[in-house]
Amino acid sequence: MSSGQDHPRLPLPLLRGRGDEESVLLRLLGDARDGRGGALLLTGVAGIGKTALLDLAVARATPDFLVLRVSGVTAESRLPYAGLHGLLGPIAAAADGLPEAQVRALREALESGTTAPGLALPAAVLGLLSAVAAGNSPVLACVDDVDRLDAASRDALAFAARRLGRARVVLLFAARSPSGLDGVPARAVGGLGQDAVRELAADLTPERRLPEDLVAALDAVARGNPLALTELVGSLTPDQLAGAAAPPTALPRSGRLWREHAALLAALPRETRRLLLLIAADPALDVATLLRAARPACALTALEPAEQAGVLLADGDRYAFRDPAVRAVAYQDASLSERRHAHRLLATLLTEPPSRHTADPSSGTRLRRAWHRSWALDAPAARVADDLAAAALAARPLDDHPEPYLALERAADLTTHPMLKAERLAAAARLAWTSGRPQAARSLLARLRALPAPGLAPPDELRGRVQFLSGSLELLGGETGSAREELLAAAGRLLDGEQRMLGVRALVRAADASYRAGDIRAFIAIARHAAALRRPDESAPTELMFEYLAGMAATLSGSHEEAAGPLRRVVELAGSVQDPSVLVWACVASMLLGEGAIAHRLSARAVESARVRGVASAIPQLLEYMIYPDYWTGRYASLAETAARGLRLAQETGQLNTAAQHLAWLAITAAVEGDQEACRVRADAAIDLADAHDLGLAGAIGNWALAYLDLAAGRPADAAQRLRAERRNSHVVIRVMATPHLIEACARTGDRERASAALRVLERWVGSTRSPDLRALVARCRALLAPAGEGDELFLEALELHGQGLCEFETARTRLLYGSALRRERRPGAARTHLHAALETFERYGARLWTGQARAELRASGDTTHPTAAAPGTAAPLTAQQLQIARMVAGGATNKEIAEQLFLSRRTVEHHLRNIFSRLGVRSRVELTRLFIS
Repeated sequence: MSSGQDHPRLPLPLLRGRGDEESVLLRLLGDARDGRGGALLLTGVAGIGKTALLDLAVARATPDFLVLRVSGVTAESRLPYAGLHGLLGPIAAAADGLPEAQVRALREALESGTTAPGLALPAAVLGLLSAVAAGNSPVLACVDDVDRLDAASRDALAFAARRLGRARVVLLFAARSPSGLDGVPARAVGGLGQDAVRELAADLTPERRLPEDLVAALDAVARGNPLALTELVGSLTPDQLAGAAAPPTALPRSGRLWREHAALLAALPRETRRLLLLIAADPALDVATLLRAARPACALTALEPAEQAGVLLADGDRYAFRDPAVRAVAYQDASLSERRHAHRLLATLLTEPPSRHTADPSSGTRLRRAWHRSWALDAPAARVADDLAAAALAARPLDDHPEPYLALERAADLTTHPMLKAERLAAAARLAWTSGRPQAARSLLARLRALPAPGLAPPDELRGRVQFLSGSLELLGGETGSAREELLAAAGRLLDGEQRMLGVRALVRAADASYRAGDIRAFIAIARHAAALRRPDESAPTELMFEYLAGMAATLSGSHEEAAGPLRRVVELAGSVQDPSVLVWACVASMLLGEGAIAHRLSARAVESARVRGVASAIPQLLEYMIYPDYWTGRYASLAETAARGLRLAQETGQLNTAAQHLAWLAITAAVEGDQEACRVRADAAIDLADAHDLGLAGAIGNWALAYLDLAAGRPADAAQRLRAERRNSHVVIRVMATPHLIEACARTGDRERASAALRVLERWVGSTRSPDLRALVARCRALLAPAGEGDELFLEALELHGQGLCEFETARTRLLYGSALRRERRPGAARTHLHAALETFERYGARLWTGQARAELRASGDTTHPTAAAPGTAAPLTAQQLQIARMVAGGATNKEIAEQLFLSRRTVEHHLRNIFSRLGVRSRVELTRLFIS
């Protein structure tokens, strides 16, 4: 039993992701200072941070409070009143003023561990705490591991906690479960959010930043548990840090958490531990199958001790470990013979014909059976390995036990033939990558490269597949130049064999590496090389990719009319293609043709196909292509949501190059809304990643976002300078997309020569499309460059074309420019008509800087405007940013977590939240959550 009384001011512990819990504790302390006592029970699994929160409360309370602390220990849990002795011993002398019966009861409890039954002792505990708090200082009493406290002390303290009333006392408890403290307010301490996990990982490795995918892999084990993450980071080997070895899949055996879990399991009955081993060996085990595994005399009653101890919980028709980290302990702490016996039994049970209570046989069941046989080793290793590899390759990607890539790795471990081992490792690496496990994929590739030479060089096809995977990994997370070279080498090995389609895909990805880098010459060179390789009998997916390269090369060369044919053929072929990594090129073709609605449908279909197939690695990149049509049609709320999702998934899967693009697009949405701080933070982060990884595309989008912000803020000269900068605008596609902004900025600064040259480029592309939105932008640009008094017809043409399109926001921008021109021509009445319409749209979009410009123009035209109010009884719509924040709040995210995920300051989040409450007519986060759930 540990106890203490603290006086000096303590340093505040650094806790990540616990802002809400800290607020609750501060409120309790503040209430106690004002004479309103309170109590709180913090519950959660071992290592989740309960003790750290008690430490935080103590630090916040010192030196104003008298602090009392005690921690329950198993060795004293059978000694009545041992807990009270540790907690109240330092202040027992203050009990003299209590009623005699209470003094006697307290003295007997603390000195001999006995006392008469009744209210005397619980009342004495409450009276003593209240009397001490009535003196100079309020009291903070912290009881850690209260579930290990003796029952008599726990009951007396719970009695006091329920009756603190006006006492200047705070009673804080921490336990794994709320049992034994009925009536005491409880708060479950959950796992840290993703951003807090990243922050904690950075705290733990200040000398080097861990890759995002490694942090995500560690958190897949830790599940937001701070101590688990701390121990996992501390256990990393140099190879794991470098990505040459797979990250750990279980807690380190030498850590405190492992020891605590092992001790908890060791205290359970033998039969309970046997059934827990079966569940640990196969998390997909259903209750019906488990019943067949249980000994008839005990059925499943043997699991009751595990449920009572908080180890196990019922989850539908299965049992699950309450803390997933305990699963590895239950499995690995068993002896080798016990584990083999468990796997043999499970393989037998899964072989038996299923009863009406069990699931139908499936590829997943076949894989599970082969997996268990591979660990039971009840047949020759070669035969077991063959069965396991076949089952893994036939399994659905979504089968999660075992994950197919792990099964293939196990099959490779059991394989002695060098070529076959290499084939299985290569297949395992591919499945690890497609399922979103880049660290595991790199580790498997490293194992493959380290295999001893068998005397016969690996066939070109195998080497090509390995290079294709290595280049794909590099493309989305490394340096684009090296990715291109690796992919070109892969194509050279694959194009003439049975893997021809994979070879063509390698060519397209090599071209994509050039595109992302902004190296248009390299892209065109690859496309010309590809054109010489085409055959008349290509499959639809292969033909689609060849047509895509031809159409893109023509587009990038400025031959838009020539590009239209191949690009339209790409879109036609998409109807017969299901592969999401091929469909993505049809999305690009649709966008280049100005067919945003088709592009959006194709990209959504590609994302859904990737989800159904379990190709997690493809989704962040596919989401990039959902963004472009959203931008052209002004669906900024959808754009922001897609980019935020893509950023999160890209970070989790180590795709830093993709993350850079999503960050840059989030900067664009911030520029639209006029959130200058968010725009700069996001754009700078994207540009930094672009510089580090040679990403001309992401860097150009980030620079465009900053120029957009300058234009919205009334700084056209700054916008023009950014968009003229050679280094930041070397990507031809983004340069063309940003051309309307460049022309506007140049027109307002008098640089008509540059604006006219840019307009000619824009006209050539838009002329090859059927998009009224794009043609409206061209007409607007022509109007801006028309001589004074000659822009009317062009502005009206632009507005007519906008009326046929989808982008309401750009319509408002055209009305603002037209209204401004009319006002300068001294036609204020006509100007005000367009300016009012623009203002209404900008206000609905929450575009504060454009709103400011519209109001300024209206004032200059002689009209005094006021913010538009929503009609009585209605709620104003949310902006893209506000909608994101509102959804995250409804999902339980804290302001700090929202700020980290969206690259905003907490002050900005708070500002948006106040506006959200006002627009939706709600008063609290709870009401907001109900609104979004209902």
